[in-house]
Amino acid sequence: MRTDELDFELPEELIAQVPPRERGASRLMHYRREGRVLEHRMFSDLPGLLRAGDLLVFNDARVVPARIVLRKNSGGRVEGLFLAEESRGVWRVLLKNVGAKWQGTPLRFEAAEQPGAKVIGKGQGGEYRIEVDSPEPALVLLSRVGRMPLPPYIRRGKERDERDGLDRERYQTIYARQAGAVAAPTAGLHFTEELLAELAALGVGRTFVTLHVGLGTFKPVTAERLEEHAMHVEAYTIPPEAAAALNRAKADGRRIVAVGTTSARVLESQPAVEGFEAKTGETGIFIYPPYEWKHVGALVTNFHLPRSTLIALVAAMVGLNEQRRAYREAIERRYRFFSYGDAMLVE
Repeated sequence: MRTDELDFELPEELIAQVPPRERGASRLMHYRREGRVLEHRMFSDLPGLLRAGDLLVFNDARVVPARIVLRKNSGGRVEGLFLAEESRGVWRVLLKNVGAKWQGTPLRFEAAEQPGAKVIGKGQGGEYRIEVDSPEPALVLLSRVGRMPLPPYIRRGKERDERDGLDRERYQTIYARQAGAVAAPTAGLHFTEELLAELAALGVGRTFVTLHVGLGTFKPVTAERLEEHAMHVEAYTIPPEAAAALNRAKADGRRIVAVGTTSARVLESQPAVEGFEAKTGETGIFIYPPYEWKHVGALVTNFHLPRSTLIALVAAMVGLNEQRRAYREAIERRYRFFSYGDAMLVE
């Protein structure tokens, strides 16, 4: 399959820069493969579209405030993104503007009265190791000095500080528990406590897996053909209670509904015939047409970037021509796109 078949023209004003005023107030495109029916609804209509017995599978990854700003002794600004804490005080980060003589470069977090750091190692693609002069775990320190790692298409400019409080709340699902992601599983941003309670009352079940979304989720496919793309790898966990719930649903013939492409990738990474097992692992699964789905019977997802692995996954579920039709109609009807945008239910 050619990558340019996943391309489309998107008016810039349709890229959502802020979430809707109320969580859950987004629009919902509803697509049914049987009959190729496409309807336009609100996300609050979701309980009426699912079936009693359906099992919703959510990704409970929690986004870390991983965006950091440091200063050199000269006052030069160094922008960074936290990736992982290798050991207490030793961080793996992406850095910009460190300079050619990076070894031992002293840095200080931009916020006042915060600890210093120094560069102690260099990897590939702008990746460095820094030693932070603080006894605190990385996640504790980042809660003070970090900002939410918004995708590059969400622009904050001079208003980034005043909007960071909003982003800390809204670029996070209400059920986020497992800290470690540097991007949100955005299909889950639409769910509210009230909506979850309504779904439960209707007999729709739910369970949680964890996939720590990485920067690779925003990486465009640059290869001419999809099968030539090197897919990014992300860590995931299926807890015992999730494995049990999934196995019960499969045994009963009930539908598994993935909330987001991340949940779908975790589920489809598991064997087709054997039962689900509690496990922690990594997945580099790349789902694109043609693909035979093993576990996922329906998908809740946002509208995705052109030429991305995410839009390829949607095309694998509805077919390339139908994916194009749905996105054309979304643009004509002025749906909001990407992380803070509207949603789609594919049955």
